[in-house]
Amino acid sequence: MEKTADTYDNTQMQGRNVGKTVRTHYRGTFNNGEQFDSSYDRGEPLEFVCGAGMMIRGFDEAVADMEVGQTVSVHLMPEEAYGQPDPQAIFTVELAQLPGAEELAVGEQAYLSNAYGQPFPVKVVAKDDTTITFDANHEMAGKELNFQIELVEVLA
Repeated sequence: MEKTADTYDNTQMQGRNVGKTVRTHYRGTFNNGEQFDSSYDRGEPLEFVCGAGMMIRGFDEAVADMEVGQTVSVHLMPEEAYGQPDPQAIFTVELAQLPGAEELAVGEQAYLSNAYGQPFPVKVVAKDDTTITFDANHEMAGKELNFQIELVEVLA
């Protein structure tokens, strides 16, 4: 699971793979067993630099000291994954201030731009005749996640 929220402090992370490019296969599930992602289904391992903050903290920590060929199962609390939902990430805008927003429906995903022009994903959570409310929290915020992780290769 690639990290899209704020990066975490990884200065204390230790393990044989920290700082190295690794390739892992993984299967991610919710507590009810429903699968939300799998590199196996894509047929391609996920490649990332372990401990560089590219991944959610709990995934990075699980891989930090694995050996090639090893498979581990981890259960991550929200704080080790995408964090808790932030109420300040839910905001309302006047439809007149956002051209095209009148076409959006509740439940749809959209992209807005921040003050630096960088796009970020939002979900429409409410809409009336004059306003639209967006939720910019990561869709996995507040969720416990389970991963089965296989370390396929350590590249460098």
